[in-house]
Amino acid sequence: MNNNSDISAQLAERVREAHTKGTALNIHGGGSKDFYGRQTDGEPLDVSAHRGIVSYEPTELVVTARAGTPLNDIEAALSERGQMIPFGAPRFVNCTLGGAVASGLSGPGRPYYGALRDFVLGVKIINGKGEILNFGGQVMKNVAGYDVSRTMVGALGTLGVLVEISIKVLPQPVSKLTVQKSLATDVALDAMNRWSGRPLPITAACYDGNNMYLRLCGSNAAVDSARKKLGGELVETPDEFWQKLRDHRHGFFSGERPLWRLSVPPATPQISLPGKWYYDWGGAQRWLRSDAPTEKVQAAAGAVGGYAECFRHGDRAAEVFHPLPAPLMKLHRNLKQAFDPRGILNPGRLYKDF
Repeated sequence: MNNNSDISAQLAERVREAHTKGTALNIHGGGSKDFYGRQTDGEPLDVSAHRGIVSYEPTELVVTARAGTPLNDIEAALSERGQMIPFGAPRFVNCTLGGAVASGLSGPGRPYYGALRDFVLGVKIINGKGEILNFGGQVMKNVAGYDVSRTMVGALGTLGVLVEISIKVLPQPVSKLTVQKSLATDVALDAMNRWSGRPLPITAACYDGNNMYLRLCGSNAAVDSARKKLGGELVETPDEFWQKLRDHRHGFFSGERPLWRLSVPPATPQISLPGKWYYDWGGAQRWLRSDAPTEKVQAAAGAVGGYAECFRHGDRAAEVFHPLPAPLMKLHRNLKQAFDPRGILNPGRLYKDF
């Protein structure tokens, strides 16, 4: 495979053959998210060679890249023009743009910049019949009807093989700093919620059980003013701190106990579950190291209007993600049937029979 058009054609042909034979395919890119979701069996479909930036329009704040392009390569090109990937997807090792979109994971700035799906403008995919399809485009208002591009975010490859993705990017902030304050858990949760609702240039807020951390980004005047209002001590290496949190290199994430990811309303008080907690997204994303039974964790999250998924070290033969209400599951099944009628793309990665 000498060039990317050849790679696209060969990937499509491989999927067409699998569709004809009913052969399951296990889509593989950089491998950084192989642990995420349920275990899926199938012949490997390697898309890692399909890489490279297709187009980049700094004045339009849009970049289009092939799915196998490492995020670090894209970020390096953006940095040269003073721009950045705003959703801060975790990098782990060898993280690609396709893997980031397929997993749908956003970093610490998610409540303040927006979720990854908010920045996806268009996609080119190969559906389960081996057809190459284009959805969306390279501008924000480009969809009439169903926004197919964003259905691919978080689908873990079950609806299509990502080929190319267009995303919106943002300018890097002129000024940024991080402050930390030592607070009790309830006080920290209340403070993060109150301050997030005020006109302050907060772009990340987390709490580790002892200290609350706030990242401020914006103009020099805005950051200086907020710094005086919030107080606290300056963090000496703020970029390193947030990168470690984003990429799960913070000490909290090491260990063999199951790692749970809970998404709840940010003002939710402490949840009564055994284990060690880490609060991100101003309290909306909560990480839990716990041996508590799956049913207990998911019930506790559901009781406060949230959901829970076993992010790492769970039983990958069991359900990993929070059960969906029947109407939503029916919608998921209908989408799966439309895009992958024989169920050959990453079968079972999301749910046992999906």
